[in-house]
Amino acid sequence: MDFKAFKMDGLGNDFVIIDNRQKIINLTKDQIVKICDRNFIGCDQLIFIESDSSADASLRFFNSDGGESGACGNGTRCVADLISKEKNDKSIILNTLSGELKSKILDKKIVITEIGKARLKWNKIPLSKEMDTKNLEIKIIDRNNNEHIGGTAINVGNPHVVFFVKKIEDFDIETVGPDIENHELFPEKCNVTIAQVIDKNLIKVKVWERGAGLTKACGTAACATAYAGKLNNLTENKTDIEFSTGKLSILIDENNSIHMRGPVSDIKEINIKL
Repeated sequence: MDFKAFKMDGLGNDFVIIDNRQKIINLTKDQIVKICDRNFIGCDQLIFIESDSSADASLRFFNSDGGESGACGNGTRCVADLISKEKNDKSIILNTLSGELKSKILDKKIVITEIGKARLKWNKIPLSKEMDTKNLEIKIIDRNNNEHIGGTAINVGNPHVVFFVKKIEDFDIETVGPDIENHELFPEKCNVTIAQVIDKNLIKVKVWERGAGLTKACGTAACATAYAGKLNNLTENKTDIEFSTGKLSILIDENNSIHMRGPVSDIKEINIKL
């Protein structure tokens, strides 16, 4: 099998994008895993663009382990930019498993996507049992063997848990991440963020993505972290979320809908041979 695809990223969070609107490419789970493998093409997520009569297109997201994901914020922003160029339209609507996502393309390769409202009820995260999602009282341990207890659970199209700590450098996300991702509380696993509030408008983060592992940036994690910050009275309605590769700006509007703003890369066309 030989076909064309696109490669894009948002703050280093990278994607292989396959356009299935004209010619349909069907891939097995093993083929998706191979494409995502850094020893082959390599990406955090693989995205299929599909025809949709009710929107500009619909999207399906697959993590690097081959599992399907309901949402991908940076991926949505990248595809919105790609389709915007094709349609010569700065406003793009894309359907996903987690709902309809509206994006606006601004100058200098900046894209804003409205992710929608966060879900906070235990069965909407989902959790395996009813409990206070604002504080799950999960124990994580830092590099100095100190215990930290907390965790705010939020679903923004996919499940997230955010731990607010004094210093993110004290925590090894590659140890904490997979441990919490596979915690018995999360029947569908979860994305894990270690967050440090710098001030009311800035949070530094490290993220472990469900099914993808350590990523340079994660759009939905930025949304979940900003919302968790507001929920815990740590931040304002507008917050920058800082990754090692740059920042995403998150705005929570008067209707509690979450808007994510950030850069996207150039569009690179690639050939894939399987």
